[in-house]
Amino acid sequence: MTPSPAENAAGNAADNAAANVEENAAAHAEGAADLVITGCTVLVHDDQERIGFEEDAAIVVRDGVVESVTTAAAVANRPAAERIDARGQVAMPGLINCHTHAPMVALRGIAEDLPTEEWFNDVVWPVESNLTEKDVELGARLACAEMIRGGVTCFADHYFSMDAVAAVVAECGMRAHLGEAYFSSQGPEGRERSVAFALRHRGGADGRITTALAPHAPYTVDDADLAATARLAHEHGLPVHLHASENRDQTDTSLARHGVTPIEVLQRTGILDTDVLIAHGTGIVERDLPVLENAGGHTAVATAPRGYLKFAWPTTTPVRALHDLGIPVGLATDGAASNNSLDVWESMALTALIQKSTTGDPRWLTSRQALHHATLQSARAVGLGDSVGSIAPGHRADLVLVDLTGPHTQPVHDLAATLVHSARSSDVRTTIVDGRILMRDRELLTIDVPAMIGELGERLPALVDRSHGKRIQDYDT
Repeated sequence: MTPSPAENAAGNAADNAAANVEENAAAHAEGAADLVITGCTVLVHDDQERIGFEEDAAIVVRDGVVESVTTAAAVANRPAAERIDARGQVAMPGLINCHTHAPMVALRGIAEDLPTEEWFNDVVWPVESNLTEKDVELGARLACAEMIRGGVTCFADHYFSMDAVAAVVAECGMRAHLGEAYFSSQGPEGRERSVAFALRHRGGADGRITTALAPHAPYTVDDADLAATARLAHEHGLPVHLHASENRDQTDTSLARHGVTPIEVLQRTGILDTDVLIAHGTGIVERDLPVLENAGGHTAVATAPRGYLKFAWPTTTPVRALHDLGIPVGLATDGAASNNSLDVWESMALTALIQKSTTGDPRWLTSRQALHHATLQSARAVGLGDSVGSIAPGHRADLVLVDLTGPHTQPVHDLAATLVHSARSSDVRTTIVDGRILMRDRELLTIDVPAMIGELGERLPALVDRSHGKRIQDYDT
């Protein structure tokens, strides 16, 4: 007998109900997610490390880890503790500030329009002799608020009183790669404090803190201390983070005084046989390239172009030459006392533009290359390339949602170009680290900014006083 239309409808409904039951059962079998983000476009890396985009996608997060990147339809019935509808937004790996001095936001704008030597000797190093641990804590808190709002999920910091910075990181939920800076003028105690800090805080904040030994630079740390640092790095399995060949003057002065470049100093003291992150490197010259290529450890460089422009340095980080050697170049801001900003988004755009100008080639860096530097290469620069820097199953859920519905980002003909050259850090709507939402719809959830700014303001008169005539170090390169 032929079924009636009513019987057909009933049968279809039963089939659909059975299918829904099976789908829900399958979803529950997968387990409830902590977070599901749906409807977004996801920035992904393929097996050739090229940048791509998946539209109408979804990200499933469990236990702080990306469980899957799939379609929005596939997770429509997936149970989750929290869901975010991210239509009109791009999900991309959180930005990484590969070299900064976070507490120096307290000195933002204090030393303007000065050459490097006067900037250090006349203002910054005298003021830094006033620093207390409380000043460092408040500065770090302000810096973390700025970075979270700008889509930065991890930063590599190199400063003093770093126990205070580690405490702020643990509280606010960011990821950080931290080192206690030291000068040879401090005696053996400076180096010992750097080692003790690195061992004490390694793996802290539920694994969100990694650490490094942090000699300041070859011009402030002598060869004996650098060699001792290299030995300690090998002994304890620690990387090294320092300034080297920051500008061409430093390279020229080192050659005149010692017959070697700062990079060659790192080679002869064994620093290049460790895993080392070199800040700036705008003074890297042709003779340094084979030295870096043959380094025994993992070498990376952090570039912070805005500061180089402010100081009118004649050269910039040789990104293309380093790329040809396979050396990752991460993006950075340096401290806000020189850069006035912790905006890694701006560093990404400036790096692309300056590389086009200095190489005379509009095809270098492309927007996709700039995004690669901002994500995977930056993660590798701070030693975290296996866990962050891409939105992929098994990676930590460090990601940001970027709103591209504003008039300054429309229309979108090339999504990579829109992200690099049209979007701004203020377009970041949501910032997530280890699956925890630190900012939702531009609202900071882990830092009380007004209270912190009020307390910092009360301390500024004592902090900026230079009448004592002291300085923590001399800049003489």
